[in-house]
Amino acid sequence: MGLIKAGIGALGGVLADQWKEFFYCDALPADVLVRKGSKRVGKRSSNTKGSDNIISNGSGIAVADGQCMLIVEQGRIVEVCAEPGEYTFDTSSEPSIFAGDLGEGIMATFESIARRFTYGGDTGKDQRVYYVNTKEIMGNKFGTPSPIIFEVVNKRIGMSRTVNVRCNGVYSYTICDPLLFYTKVCGNVSYEYTRDQLDEQLRAEFISALQPAFGALAEQELRPAQLPAKANELKKAMNDALAYDWNQNRGIRVESIALNPIRLSDEDMKKITDMEDAATYGSNAFMMGGRMATATANAMEAAASNSAGAMTGFMGMNMAGGAMGGGFNQAQQFYQMGMQQQAQQAQQAPAAPAAGGWKCACGAENTGKFCAECGAAKPAAGWTCACGAVNKGKFCSECGAKKPSAAPLYRCDKCGWEPEDPKNPPKFCPECGDRFDEGDIR
Repeated sequence: MGLIKAGIGALGGVLADQWKEFFYCDALPADVLVRKGSKRVGKRSSNTKGSDNIISNGSGIAVADGQCMLIVEQGRIVEVCAEPGEYTFDTSSEPSIFAGDLGEGIMATFESIARRFTYGGDTGKDQRVYYVNTKEIMGNKFGTPSPIIFEVVNKRIGMSRTVNVRCNGVYSYTICDPLLFYTKVCGNVSYEYTRDQLDEQLRAEFISALQPAFGALAEQELRPAQLPAKANELKKAMNDALAYDWNQNRGIRVESIALNPIRLSDEDMKKITDMEDAATYGSNAFMMGGRMATATANAMEAAASNSAGAMTGFMGMNMAGGAMGGGFNQAQQFYQMGMQQQAQQAQQAPAAPAAGGWKCACGAENTGKFCAECGAAKPAAGWTCACGAVNKGKFCSECGAKKPSAAPLYRCDKCGWEPEDPKNPPKFCPECGDRFDEGDIR
Protein backbone atom coordinates (compact mmCIF):
# COMPACT_ATOMS: atom_id res chain seq x y z
CA MET A 1 0.00 0.00 0.00
CA GLY A 2 1.07 3.58 -0.44
CA LEU A 3 0.10 7.16 -1.18
CA ILE A 4 -0.08 8.64 -4.64
CA LYS A 5 -0.32 12.38 -4.98
CA ALA A 6 -3.59 13.22 -6.65
CA GLY A 7 -2.15 15.82 -8.98
CA ILE A 8 0.34 13.26 -10.34
CA GLY A 9 -1.60 9.98 -10.28
CA ALA A 10 -4.92 11.26 -11.60
CA LEU A 11 -5.96 10.92 -15.22
CA GLY A 12 -8.48 13.69 -15.73
CA GLY A 13 -11.52 13.21 -13.55
CA VAL A 14 -11.49 9.40 -13.69
CA LEU A 15 -9.61 9.03 -10.38
CA ALA A 16 -12.08 11.25 -8.56
CA ASP A 17 -14.89 8.90 -9.46
CA GLN A 18 -12.94 5.99 -7.94
CA TRP A 19 -12.40 7.61 -4.52
CA LYS A 20 -14.57 5.76 -2.06
CA GLU A 21 -13.78 7.86 1.01
CA PHE A 22 -12.21 11.17 1.80
CA PHE A 23 -10.21 11.74 5.00
CA TYR A 24 -9.44 15.23 6.24
CA CYS A 25 -8.70 17.24 9.36
CA ASP A 26 -9.83 20.77 10.09
CA ALA A 27 -7.27 23.32 11.34
CA LEU A 28 -5.75 21.96 14.55
CA PRO A 29 -6.08 24.42 17.46
CA ALA A 30 -3.09 25.18 19.68
CA ASP A 31 -4.35 22.89 22.47
CA VAL A 32 -4.67 19.79 20.22
CA LEU A 33 -1.49 17.87 19.48
CA VAL A 34 -2.93 14.80 17.68
CA ARG A 35 -6.40 14.23 16.18
CA LYS A 36 -7.93 11.30 14.37
CA GLY A 37 -8.86 12.04 10.77
CA SER A 38 -12.54 12.41 9.93
CA LYS A 39 -14.16 10.52 7.07
CA ARG A 40 -16.28 12.55 4.71
CA VAL A 41 -18.70 10.43 2.70
CA GLY A 42 -20.12 12.13 -0.40
CA LYS A 43 -22.91 11.25 -2.81
CA ARG A 44 -20.47 9.69 -5.26
CA SER A 45 -19.02 7.29 -2.66
CA SER A 46 -19.89 3.60 -2.90
CA ASN A 47 -18.75 2.83 0.63
CA THR A 48 -21.41 4.62 2.65
CA LYS A 49 -21.78 1.67 5.02
CA GLY A 50 -18.09 0.86 5.48
CA SER A 51 -16.35 0.53 8.82
CA ASP A 52 -14.91 3.64 10.46
CA ASN A 53 -11.51 1.99 10.84
CA ILE A 54 -11.12 0.70 7.28
CA ILE A 55 -9.55 2.73 4.48
CA SER A 56 -10.87 1.57 1.11
CA ASN A 57 -8.52 1.31 -1.81
CA GLY A 58 -8.63 4.56 -3.78
CA SER A 59 -9.70 6.71 -0.85
CA GLY A 60 -8.68 10.37 -0.83
CA ILE A 61 -6.62 11.91 1.97
CA ALA A 62 -5.90 15.63 2.45
CA VAL A 63 -2.95 17.09 4.35
CA ALA A 64 -2.86 20.80 5.34
CA ASP A 65 -0.01 23.12 6.36
CA GLY A 66 1.24 22.55 9.91
CA GLN A 67 0.09 18.90 9.90
CA CYS A 68 1.74 15.52 9.54
CA MET A 69 -0.57 12.67 8.48
CA LEU A 70 -0.01 9.12 9.74
CA ILE A 71 -1.78 5.98 8.51
CA VAL A 72 -1.85 3.37 11.25
CA GLU A 73 -2.72 -0.27 10.56
CA GLN A 74 -3.12 -2.75 13.40
CA GLY A 75 -1.55 -0.18 15.75
CA ARG A 76 1.58 0.31 13.63
CA ILE A 77 2.51 3.28 11.43
CA VAL A 78 2.64 2.26 7.77
CA GLU A 79 2.42 5.61 5.95
CA VAL A 80 3.69 9.11 6.68
CA CYS A 81 3.06 12.41 4.93
CA ALA A 82 4.09 15.88 6.13
CA GLU A 83 3.84 17.60 2.74
CA PRO A 84 0.65 19.61 2.20
CA GLY A 85 -1.51 18.33 -0.65
CA GLU A 86 -4.18 15.84 -1.70
CA TYR A 87 -3.40 12.11 -1.98
CA THR A 88 -5.08 8.84 -2.89
CA PHE A 89 -4.63 5.60 -0.97
CA ASP A 90 -3.46 2.75 -3.21
CA THR A 91 -2.99 -0.75 -1.79
CA SER A 92 -1.03 -1.86 -4.84
CA SER A 93 1.82 0.63 -4.41
CA GLU A 94 4.85 0.49 -2.11
CA PRO A 95 4.83 2.27 1.25
CA SER A 96 5.73 5.94 0.78
CA ILE A 97 7.01 8.85 2.81
CA PHE A 98 6.40 12.51 2.00
CA ALA A 99 8.55 14.14 4.65
CA GLY A 100 7.91 17.77 3.71
CA ASP A 101 9.79 20.21 5.98
CA LEU A 102 10.56 17.58 8.62
CA GLY A 103 13.48 16.27 6.57
CA GLU A 104 15.62 13.23 7.23
CA GLY A 105 14.67 12.80 10.88
CA ILE A 106 11.17 11.55 10.16
CA MET A 107 12.45 9.22 7.44
CA ALA A 108 15.03 7.68 9.76
CA THR A 109 12.38 7.13 12.43
CA PHE A 110 10.03 5.59 9.89
CA GLU A 111 12.69 3.07 8.88
CA SER A 112 13.50 2.19 12.50
CA ILE A 113 9.89 1.39 13.46
CA ALA A 114 8.61 -2.10 12.65
CA ARG A 115 5.92 -1.92 9.95
CA ARG A 116 3.13 -4.19 8.82
CA PHE A 117 1.60 -3.60 5.42
CA THR A 118 -1.01 -6.33 4.96
CA TYR A 119 -3.09 -8.47 7.24
CA GLY A 120 -4.50 -11.07 4.82
CA GLY A 121 -8.10 -10.16 4.06
CA ASP A 122 -10.53 -7.58 5.30
CA THR A 123 -11.52 -9.39 8.48
CA GLY A 124 -9.83 -8.09 11.62
CA LYS A 125 -8.31 -5.01 9.99
CA ASP A 126 -7.99 -1.73 11.86
CA GLN A 127 -6.82 1.21 9.77
CA ARG A 128 -6.81 4.78 11.04
CA VAL A 129 -5.67 8.19 9.85
CA TYR A 130 -4.11 10.55 12.41
CA TYR A 131 -3.01 14.17 12.04
CA VAL A 132 -0.15 15.49 14.22
CA ASN A 133 0.12 19.22 14.93
CA THR A 134 3.57 20.36 13.76
CA LYS A 135 3.00 24.07 14.43
CA GLU A 136 4.78 25.91 17.25
CA ILE A 137 2.96 25.29 20.55
CA MET A 138 3.28 28.60 22.38
CA GLY A 139 2.29 30.09 25.71
CA ASN A 140 3.76 27.49 28.07
CA LYS A 141 4.34 29.34 31.34
CA PHE A 142 6.96 28.23 33.85
CA GLY A 143 8.40 29.42 37.14
CA THR A 144 10.96 28.05 39.58
CA PRO A 145 9.22 27.03 42.84
CA SER A 146 12.58 26.95 44.64
CA PRO A 147 15.83 28.85 43.97
CA ILE A 148 18.25 27.54 41.34
CA ILE A 149 21.98 27.65 42.02
CA PHE A 150 23.83 29.86 39.54
CA GLU A 151 27.60 30.23 39.57
CA VAL A 152 28.86 33.74 38.87
CA VAL A 153 32.28 33.40 37.22
CA ASN A 154 34.81 36.13 36.50
CA LYS A 155 37.99 34.48 35.23
CA ARG A 156 39.74 37.84 34.86
CA ILE A 157 39.94 38.28 38.62
CA GLY A 158 39.67 34.57 39.48
CA MET A 159 36.23 34.87 41.09
CA SER A 160 33.67 32.06 41.36
CA ARG A 161 30.61 32.60 43.54
CA THR A 162 27.35 30.61 43.73
CA VAL A 163 24.11 32.54 44.14
CA ASN A 164 20.45 31.58 44.30
CA VAL A 165 18.17 32.79 41.51
CA ARG A 166 14.46 32.50 40.79
CA CYS A 167 13.07 32.99 37.32
CA ASN A 168 9.84 32.71 35.35
CA GLY A 169 8.70 33.17 31.79
CA VAL A 170 7.19 31.31 28.84
CA TYR A 171 8.53 28.81 26.33
CA SER A 172 7.31 27.19 23.13
CA TYR A 173 7.98 23.79 21.61
CA THR A 174 7.32 21.90 18.39
CA ILE A 175 6.77 18.25 17.59
CA CYS A 176 9.79 17.71 15.36
CA ASP A 177 9.33 13.93 14.96
CA PRO A 178 5.61 13.02 14.71
CA LEU A 179 6.33 9.27 14.40
CA LEU A 180 8.29 9.22 17.64
CA PHE A 181 5.65 11.32 19.38
CA TYR A 182 2.87 8.97 18.27
CA THR A 183 4.67 5.76 19.22
CA LYS A 184 6.05 7.03 22.58
CA VAL A 185 3.40 9.48 23.80
CA CYS A 186 -0.13 9.41 22.43
CA GLY A 187 -0.60 6.04 20.69
CA ASN A 188 -3.98 4.94 19.24
CA VAL A 189 -6.17 7.71 20.66
CA SER A 190 -9.90 7.38 19.99
CA TYR A 191 -10.35 11.02 18.91
CA GLU A 192 -7.65 13.51 19.95
CA TYR A 193 -4.69 14.04 22.28
CA THR A 194 -4.53 17.50 23.89
CA ARG A 195 -1.60 19.40 25.35
CA ASP A 196 -3.05 19.52 28.88
CA GLN A 197 -2.29 15.80 29.17
CA LEU A 198 1.40 16.52 28.68
CA ASP A 199 2.01 20.09 29.86
CA GLU A 200 2.56 19.31 33.53
CA GLN A 201 5.21 16.68 32.73
CA LEU A 202 6.97 18.94 30.23
CA ARG A 203 6.96 21.89 32.63
CA ALA A 204 8.55 19.81 35.41
CA GLU A 205 11.26 18.53 33.06
CA PHE A 206 11.82 22.03 31.66
CA ILE A 207 12.42 23.51 35.12
CA SER A 208 14.69 20.59 36.02
CA ALA A 209 16.78 21.25 32.89
CA LEU A 210 17.31 24.90 33.85
CA GLN A 211 20.08 23.92 36.30
CA PRO A 212 22.46 22.34 33.72
CA ALA A 213 21.50 25.02 31.17
CA PHE A 214 22.40 27.80 33.59
CA GLY A 215 25.65 25.98 34.32
CA ALA A 216 26.53 26.04 30.62
CA LEU A 217 25.81 29.78 30.45
CA ALA A 218 27.85 30.44 33.58
CA GLU A 219 30.91 29.08 31.72
CA GLN A 220 30.46 32.00 29.29
CA GLU A 221 30.82 34.36 32.30
CA LEU A 222 27.24 35.61 31.93
CA ARG A 223 25.56 37.29 34.87
CA PRO A 224 22.01 36.29 35.91
CA ALA A 225 20.75 39.71 34.84
CA GLN A 226 22.08 39.06 31.30
CA LEU A 227 20.15 35.80 30.79
CA PRO A 228 16.90 37.35 29.46
CA ALA A 229 18.88 38.98 26.64
CA LYS A 230 20.60 35.68 25.73
CA ALA A 231 17.51 33.86 24.41
CA ASN A 232 19.36 31.98 21.64
CA GLU A 233 22.12 30.79 23.97
CA LEU A 234 19.55 29.68 26.56
CA LYS A 235 17.49 27.87 23.91
CA LYS A 236 20.53 25.91 22.74
CA ALA A 237 21.53 25.08 26.31
CA MET A 238 18.00 23.88 27.12
CA ASN A 239 17.81 21.70 24.00
CA ASP A 240 21.15 20.17 24.95
CA ALA A 241 19.89 19.50 28.49
CA LEU A 242 16.61 18.01 27.18
CA ALA A 243 18.15 16.13 24.26
CA TYR A 244 17.28 12.70 25.62
CA ASP A 245 13.98 13.25 27.44
CA TRP A 246 12.40 15.42 24.77
CA ASN A 247 14.14 15.07 21.43
CA GLN A 248 15.27 11.45 21.40
CA ASN A 249 12.48 10.01 23.53
CA ARG A 250 9.43 12.03 22.47
CA GLY A 251 10.29 13.88 19.25
CA ILE A 252 9.91 17.35 20.83
CA ARG A 253 12.31 20.31 20.84
CA VAL A 254 12.35 23.72 22.51
CA GLU A 255 11.55 26.43 19.97
CA SER A 256 11.83 29.66 21.95
CA ILE A 257 12.23 30.95 25.52
CA ALA A 258 11.31 34.32 27.00
CA LEU A 259 12.55 35.08 30.53
CA ASN A 260 11.32 37.84 32.77
CA PRO A 261 14.05 40.00 34.41
CA ILE A 262 16.12 38.09 36.99
CA ARG A 263 17.19 39.85 40.16
CA LEU A 264 19.50 38.56 42.87
CA SER A 265 18.89 39.04 46.56
CA ASP A 266 20.56 42.03 48.19
CA GLU A 267 22.79 39.68 50.17
CA ASP A 268 24.09 37.89 47.06
CA MET A 269 24.62 41.16 45.20
CA LYS A 270 26.62 42.55 48.13
CA LYS A 271 28.82 39.43 48.24
CA ILE A 272 29.64 39.66 44.54
CA THR A 273 30.30 43.41 44.74
CA ASP A 274 32.59 42.99 47.76
CA MET A 275 34.62 40.27 46.00
CA GLU A 276 35.03 42.36 42.86
CA ASP A 277 35.99 45.43 44.89
CA ALA A 278 38.55 43.43 46.85
CA ALA A 279 40.09 42.09 43.63
CA THR A 280 40.16 45.58 42.09
CA TYR A 281 41.68 47.24 45.18
CA GLY A 282 44.21 44.45 45.55
CA SER A 283 45.60 45.12 42.08
CA ASN A 284 45.67 48.92 42.44
CA ALA A 285 47.61 50.39 45.36
CA PHE A 286 46.26 53.93 44.77
CA MET A 287 42.64 52.71 45.07
CA MET A 288 43.50 50.73 48.18
CA GLY A 289 45.17 53.78 49.73
CA GLY A 290 42.14 55.94 48.95
CA ARG A 291 39.81 53.41 50.53
CA MET A 292 42.00 53.17 53.62
CA ALA A 293 42.08 56.97 54.01
CA THR A 294 38.30 57.23 53.61
CA ALA A 295 37.66 54.43 56.09
CA THR A 296 40.04 56.02 58.62
CA ALA A 297 38.36 59.43 58.30
CA ASN A 298 34.91 57.89 58.77
CA ALA A 299 36.11 55.98 61.84
CA MET A 300 37.55 59.17 63.31
CA GLU A 301 34.29 61.10 62.85
CA ALA A 302 32.24 58.28 64.35
CA ALA A 303 34.52 58.01 67.43
CA ALA A 304 34.76 61.75 68.01
CA SER A 305 30.98 62.26 67.81
CA ASN A 306 30.28 60.01 70.79
CA SER A 307 27.25 61.44 72.64
CA ALA A 308 27.69 59.41 75.85
CA GLY A 309 29.25 62.30 77.78
CA ALA A 310 32.16 64.72 77.74
CA MET A 311 34.73 62.31 79.15
CA THR A 312 33.65 59.61 76.77
CA GLY A 313 33.87 62.12 73.95
CA PHE A 314 37.44 63.04 74.88
CA MET A 315 38.29 59.34 75.01
CA GLY A 316 36.70 58.93 71.59
CA MET A 317 38.78 61.79 70.23
CA ASN A 318 41.96 60.21 71.59
CA MET A 319 41.01 56.90 70.10
CA ALA A 320 40.23 58.64 66.81
CA GLY A 321 43.60 60.35 66.89
CA GLY A 322 45.37 57.02 67.31
CA ALA A 323 43.30 55.43 64.59
CA MET A 324 43.91 58.42 62.37
CA GLY A 325 47.63 58.13 62.71
CA GLY A 326 47.76 54.40 62.04
CA GLY A 327 45.15 54.42 59.24
CA PHE A 328 46.62 57.39 57.38
CA ASN A 329 50.11 55.92 57.71
CA GLN A 330 48.86 52.77 56.00
CA ALA A 331 47.17 54.87 53.33
CA GLN A 332 50.45 56.69 52.74
CA GLN A 333 52.24 53.38 52.40
CA PHE A 334 49.72 52.30 49.74
CA TYR A 335 50.29 55.54 47.85
CA GLN A 336 54.03 54.93 47.92
CA MET A 337 53.44 51.43 46.60
CA GLY A 338 51.35 52.94 43.79
CA MET A 339 54.19 55.31 42.90
CA GLN A 340 56.60 52.36 42.78
CA GLN A 341 54.21 50.44 40.52
CA GLN A 342 53.98 53.41 38.16
CA ALA A 343 57.78 53.75 38.12
CA GLN A 344 58.21 50.07 37.31
CA GLN A 345 55.63 50.28 34.53
CA ALA A 346 57.37 53.35 33.13
CA GLN A 347 60.69 51.53 33.08
CA GLN A 348 59.19 48.52 31.33
CA ALA A 349 57.36 50.63 28.76
CA PRO A 350 59.31 51.61 25.62
CA ALA A 351 60.59 55.18 25.76
CA ALA A 352 58.61 57.56 23.58
CA PRO A 353 60.67 59.91 21.41
CA ALA A 354 60.83 63.47 22.74
CA ALA A 355 58.85 66.04 20.84
CA GLY A 356 61.16 67.90 18.44
CA GLY A 357 64.12 65.66 19.29
CA TRP A 358 66.88 64.65 16.87
CA LYS A 359 69.59 62.02 16.76
CA CYS A 360 73.20 63.08 16.32
CA ALA A 361 75.74 61.21 14.17
CA CYS A 362 77.42 60.05 17.40
CA GLY A 363 74.18 58.29 18.41
CA ALA A 364 73.08 60.64 21.20
CA GLU A 365 69.45 61.75 21.44
CA ASN A 366 69.08 65.53 21.76
CA THR A 367 66.41 68.21 21.96
CA GLY A 368 68.51 71.40 21.72
CA LYS A 369 70.41 72.99 18.85
CA PHE A 370 73.71 71.29 19.76
CA CYS A 371 74.57 67.68 20.68
CA ALA A 372 75.05 67.20 24.42
CA GLU A 373 77.79 64.58 23.82
CA CYS A 374 79.96 65.91 20.95
CA GLY A 375 78.74 69.51 20.56
CA ALA A 376 77.77 69.05 16.90
CA ALA A 377 75.15 71.47 15.63
CA LYS A 378 71.68 70.20 14.89
CA PRO A 379 71.50 69.45 11.19
CA ALA A 380 69.35 71.85 9.26
CA ALA A 381 66.06 70.47 8.05
CA GLY A 382 65.54 70.41 4.29
CA TRP A 383 68.27 71.08 1.68
CA THR A 384 70.91 73.79 1.22
CA CYS A 385 70.96 75.71 -2.05
CA ALA A 386 74.16 76.86 -3.79
CA CYS A 387 73.34 80.38 -2.63
CA GLY A 388 73.45 79.20 1.02
CA ALA A 389 69.71 79.31 1.77
CA VAL A 390 68.13 76.35 3.57
CA ASN A 391 64.86 75.22 2.00
CA LYS A 392 62.17 72.58 2.44
CA GLY A 393 60.32 72.87 -0.86
CA LYS A 394 61.29 71.88 -4.39
CA PHE A 395 62.67 75.37 -5.22
CA CYS A 396 64.97 77.80 -3.36
CA SER A 397 63.09 80.61 -1.62
CA GLU A 398 66.00 83.05 -2.26
CA CYS A 399 67.19 82.46 -5.83
CA GLY A 400 64.49 80.15 -7.21
CA ALA A 401 66.94 77.36 -8.08
CA LYS A 402 65.45 73.85 -8.34
CA LYS A 403 66.22 71.35 -5.60
CA PRO A 404 69.11 69.19 -6.88
CA SER A 405 68.43 65.52 -7.29
CA ALA A 406 70.46 63.01 -5.31
CA ALA A 407 73.78 62.20 -6.97
CA PRO A 408 74.09 58.57 -8.21
CA LEU A 409 76.54 56.15 -6.62
CA TYR A 410 79.12 54.42 -8.85
CA ARG A 411 80.82 51.02 -8.78
CA CYS A 412 82.79 49.36 -11.58
CA ASP A 413 80.60 46.79 -13.28
CA LYS A 414 83.66 44.85 -14.48
CA CYS A 415 85.77 44.29 -11.37
CA GLY A 416 83.54 45.71 -8.62
CA TRP A 417 85.95 48.47 -7.57
CA GLU A 418 84.34 51.35 -5.66
CA PRO A 419 85.84 54.86 -5.44
CA GLU A 420 86.32 56.55 -2.09
CA ASP A 421 83.64 59.05 -3.09
CA PRO A 422 81.02 56.95 -4.87
CA LYS A 423 79.35 60.15 -6.10
CA ASN A 424 82.47 61.42 -7.93
CA PRO A 425 84.26 58.51 -9.65
CA PRO A 426 87.30 58.93 -11.96
CA LYS A 427 86.81 58.64 -15.72
CA PHE A 428 88.44 55.18 -15.79
CA CYS A 429 88.66 52.35 -13.25
CA PRO A 430 92.21 52.19 -11.81
CA GLU A 431 91.93 48.39 -11.46
CA CYS A 432 90.69 47.24 -14.88
CA GLY A 433 90.74 50.44 -16.95
CA ASP A 434 87.00 50.27 -17.79
CA ARG A 435 85.36 53.64 -18.42
CA PHE A 436 82.76 54.73 -15.89
CA ASP A 437 79.36 55.35 -17.48
CA GLU A 438 75.65 54.87 -16.65
CA GLY A 439 76.20 51.08 -16.57
CA ASP A 440 78.35 51.52 -13.45
CA ILE A 441 75.62 53.19 -11.37
CA ARG A 442 74.56 51.00 -8.47
